[in-house]
Formats: sequence, structure tokens, C-alpha cells
Amino acid sequence: MQIEAIQNALKEANIDGWLFYDFHNRDAIAHRILKIDTNRFTSRRWFYYIPAEGIPKKLVHSIETYKLAHLPGDQFVYLPWEQQHEYLRQILSSARKIAMQYSPMNSIPYVSIVDGGTIDLIRSFGVKIVSSADLVSLFESHLSDEDFQSHSKAGIIMQQIKDAAFKEIANRIKSGNPPKEYEIQHFMHNLMRENNLIWGDGPVVAVNEHAADPHFEPTPENSYSMQVGDLVLIDLWAKLNIPGSIYYDITWMGYIGETVPDKIQNIFSVIANARDTAYNLVKDRFSTSTPVYGWEVDKACRAVVEEAGYGKYFIHRTGHNIGEEVHGNGTHIDNLETKDLRRIIPGSCFSIEPGIYIPDEKIGFRTEIDVFVTDDGKVEVVGDIQQKVIPIMKL
Repeated sequence: MQIEAIQNALKEANIDGWLFYDFHNRDAIAHRILKIDTNRFTSRRWFYYIPAEGIPKKLVHSIETYKLAHLPGDQFVYLPWEQQHEYLRQILSSARKIAMQYSPMNSIPYVSIVDGGTIDLIRSFGVKIVSSADLVSLFESHLSDEDFQSHSKAGIIMQQIKDAAFKEIANRIKSGNPPKEYEIQHFMHNLMRENNLIWGDGPVVAVNEHAADPHFEPTPENSYSMQVGDLVLIDLWAKLNIPGSIYYDITWMGYIGETVPDKIQNIFSVIANARDTAYNLVKDRFSTSTPVYGWEVDKACRAVVEEAGYGKYFIHRTGHNIGEEVHGNGTHIDNLETKDLRRIIPGSCFSIEPGIYIPDEKIGFRTEIDVFVTDDGKVEVVGDIQQKVIPIMKL
């Protein structure tokens, strides 16, 4: 546990303490930060309070006194609900402003976890509750060098799998056995397993109007057979099959032909330029030690797409935090679905993935890179960055 580091961050933010609370393993953020074993049976509420100064306090139920035994601090044990309330009042008696996994107006749903009734209870003690979002970014999304190495190793493999998938499409079509979307997904699954990668779902393999659906999921029933003249989008994400490994997540585009039509390349160039604009903004800010926020990067990226006349077709945020989950809990690159006011911090990883989706024309585009900011402010991308749509039949 990083008690001292958390207390220093609380002092810097002028917050009196951070109150963690959970019931039935609902708060995965608390589990990871506090390193709580969720495999052990849990049926009662617990609280863990880290003050900006002083000794942490833990409040557990009398039949689950073991729940926070691994954590430092004074322990309070309750049985009736009245006792729970009274102990909470005592624990928070010197606090005026505390952080919880709460987001005003649900603006950052990733950290909007504590239920409204518990918020009411804490407020009834005369305590102001502020969002723990910035603290979560700092203590949940900060990656170690070892974490980054796991991301990099997965990235090298994933780039190879992406290349193999496009070549498989070319080979199948040249042999007169055109693949369906789900068959290429299955091909990639096999390569990912062979390389000891794990993933939750996906990859996305989508052609033509399916590429205009950002979350298309190929199945045997809905998949198209690929043909010359098709536009192909492949979005793949996975991580090493080792504890604590970090995801790698990319999207690449190809066209089934010897050459890529100008219209296809021109639209792709818009999002490639938008992606690079966002990436360069992050690099420039860190090179001058100037803060940069998630919403700002989205705004800069989106402006390029809007200026090119495709703004209404860019229908999702620019990017998301990446960690042990492919969509992590740190700063997102978002000024559309939410306005992420959090600062991008050193040691964090996130995607930049603008897209243009035009269902009426049966085409969709996305390009995606993963950006990692080192502790000393160096901004890095693992793997190639796509600038041209791949002419698949030349592979």
C-alpha cells in the first residue's frame, strides 16, 4: 500500500482524506488500489479511510473482521447499522472534505461507483464529498517500467498478428477461397493463443458497411465474404497472459485491391492527420512541462475531422485509458461523451483513435495508436503508425 504517497497527494489537492467503500465487490478500483483479494467471500459493507495526516481507519462487519486485515490502521468493528453510522461519524469527525469514487453529474462514469444512499449518509455528517477521479488516475493508471514492458511485448506480437491477418486475406482471395469476417477473426484468435495472449472479446474484423459500425462483432451468421473492392477494418486488443500485464490496442485499415482508390485514402488521411495532431499536442505539452488534459486532446483531434467536413461522422471519443483492462480508469481522451477534465499524467497509457463512419456510403474508417508517457515525460508509441491504407492484394 502506498499510504504515504496517497497522503501526499491528498495534501497537494487540499483534501482531508480518501474514503473507500464497498459492498459485494462492486468497486474494482478500490480492490486494485488497496490490493484486496476478491476471491474470498464478501457479503457485508466495509470502509477504509486514509486521512491526509494520521493513521488510516478501517470499519468492518463483525462476521467479516478479516476483510481489511492486510491493511494498516486502527480497526472498528460494527454489528447493527446504528453502530456502523456512529463509527463512520467518529472516523470522519475531523474531516470537512473527502474524496470518494463519485463523479458529479456522473461526468466520469468510470469512477462514479459509490451509490447515492451512501453519499447521502456521508453528507449527513457534514462532510463534503469530491470526486476521487484525479487520485484514481494517479494510483490506478500509473504504470511501472515493468508494466510498460508487458505492453510493449504484447504490441510487438499484435503488430505481427495484424500483418498476418491482412496477408491471410490476400492469400485466401488469390486462391479462390475468400474468407468471411469471422474466419479472419478466428485466424487471429489462433495466433493470439499460440503467443500466450489473452483478451476479453474481439477482434473486430469488418468490411464495408460493417466497418461503419464502431463495435461490429462478426459471427458466422452476420459475416460477409471478402471480395476485391472491399474496405477492411481490423481492431485488435490483447495482453500477455501474466498477472498485471497491460493491454495493447490498435486499429488498421486495408483495401482489397492492388491499389487504393483516392477517395478511400483521402478520407483515411483525414483521421491520420487528426490522430497525429492529437499525438503531437501531447508531445509538445510534455516537452515544455505544460499540463495537458483529456478533453483538450479530443478537441484538437476532433477539430481536424470537423474542418475536413466529416465532424458528424466522428461519433465516439478520441481515446481511452489503457491498463490491466483495455478500457482503464485513468484519463480518457474525451470531450464528446464526457468532458474529461483530468490531466494526462506521466506513467499513463491511452489510445488515440479517431474514426469516420458513413453507413449510407457503406464505409467506415478508424486509426488507432497507443500512447505511453514515461515518468520523465517522454511520449512514446509502440509499433508502426499507419499513414496509408494497405493495398491488400499486393501483399
